Amino acid sequence: MILRVPYIAEETIERDAEALLAQYAHAKGVEIRAPIPIDDIVEKHLKLRVEFNDLRRLFGLPGGRKPDIFGAIWLKSGEIVIDESLDPEEHPLIEERYRFTLAHEGGHWRLHRALVQANSGQETQWPTIVCRSNQANERVELQANLYASCLLMPRKLVTEAWRDTFGYDYVHTLRREGRIEVPRGIARQIAAAARFFEERAELDLFAWPFAERFLVSAPAMRIRLEGLGLIQREVPMQRSLFGRARA
Repeated sequence: MILRVPYIAEETIERDAEALLAQYAHAKGVEIRAPIPIDDIVEKHLKLRVEFNDLRRLFGLPGGRKPDIFGAIWLKSGEIVIDESLDPEEHPLIEERYRFTLAHEGGHWRLHRALVQANSGQETQWPTIVCRSNQANERVELQANLYASCLLMPRKLVTEAWRDTFGYDYVHTLRREGRIEVPRGIARQIAAAARFFEERAELDLFAWPFAERFLVSAPAMRIRLEGLGLIQREVPMQRSLFGRARA
């Protein structure tokens, strides 16, 4: 069952992530720097228990080639279970995915635990939030994703890293001279998809040095940089196969 949650403004989510970082820094007497110590924040500051397990087996789901459940959190007990496929000791090459998943579950704890507690008459009604890839566009998951992004890539630190690299007031724009507009049918869809993935790959490559600094994936950093307005895509002029260019 998907947990239904109310709308929360993006600014509110970002402020809470910033507050958590400030609370952690004050409690530990440290300065927040990249990469964000997400394990320490979740386990020692928020006091959440983290373990690894085969989540498909845990929830009695049929096996598959790739796991589609990467994390789950029990809002009553404060227990987080990450799928064993993301264990950074066993799979160090995907540590970035583990870190984002852990931050995502921490986001559920900060954003949704109080909502559930306020609307739950009995402790037995406290849900488990199971994070599945096929539910990524649900509001509850989008909110936790944004929280993870703000927590692992704080606006202040990302902006400082950007200015250290490019100076002030620089915005990277992905420019295109134009694109062919295929008139109709599947060819048009293929052309649009090819351009979309080409642009995304180019921006991911551009974001890679910042991703390494913050120990996140290149796509996650690209999304964050776009959200902060530091990289953008130029809307190209379309050229029709039948003649004149049009905006």
